[in-house]
Amino acid sequence: MTEHHIRYDIDADGIGVITIDRPEKRNAMTYAMLGKFIRCVGEAGADDRVRVLIITGSGGAFCAGTDLADLATIPGETRGVRGRADEGEKWWPIVQCPKPVIAAIDGVAVGMGAEFSSQCDVRIISDRSRFSWNFAHRGLVPDTGAGSWLLPRLIGPHRALRLLYSGAVLEAAEAKEIGYAAEVVAPAAVMETALAEARRYLASSPFSLRHMKQLVWRGMERDIAQHMEAHVQALSACFKSADHKEGVAAFLERRPAVFVGR
Repeated sequence: MTEHHIRYDIDADGIGVITIDRPEKRNAMTYAMLGKFIRCVGEAGADDRVRVLIITGSGGAFCAGTDLADLATIPGETRGVRGRADEGEKWWPIVQCPKPVIAAIDGVAVGMGAEFSSQCDVRIISDRSRFSWNFAHRGLVPDTGAGSWLLPRLIGPHRALRLLYSGAVLEAAEAKEIGYAAEVVAPAAVMETALAEARRYLASSPFSLRHMKQLVWRGMERDIAQHMEAHVQALSACFKSADHKEGVAAFLERRPAVFVGR
């Protein structure tokens, strides 16, 4: 079993870190690793101790995609897809996670690795990071559906289709230029920069962030009337929340807020 290649830690500040740790295979995912990865993202989302989640890889790579040797153990004709279309936690676990999720990317993010990078809310990358949605080279479509739905919304359909059709490499500088990456730093500074980004979010209400994330991601699939209905519901819930009360009190008393996420 290869589950041990997925590590999950929580620091004292409430920052969770999931590390894909199989550097000898450039962190390529087996079925067992994928199952553990999805479970860890779900655990982080449900754990009140976790305020922000960082996803990263070890050994100078983020994730080189699916381990094709593992994939080949099941014939394509009998290989099932990951789950039903309505099981979002299996396809888009990172989007489903109610916490802010930062990708700390050094090196290659290919195939499934590129898909998971698209599911993250913010991407901090190194200057040697490279992305490729190379599914057409394997006779596939993007395996989580992120490349065909999220990527066009992140960088525009024309750029997304060019990458999908060709399987070409998106280099770090271009990723920053087109807005796919928030910051490009030296490899040694990727995790430090991601942690600094995560700490910026710790001053915010977890209750607010949870609703903001849902409004933004779900808003991409709703019309304006549906979005505003959800917005009004979220704003009403915020007005009634303990976090809003604390945020106002902290401002009036000129002190840092101590949020409880409710």
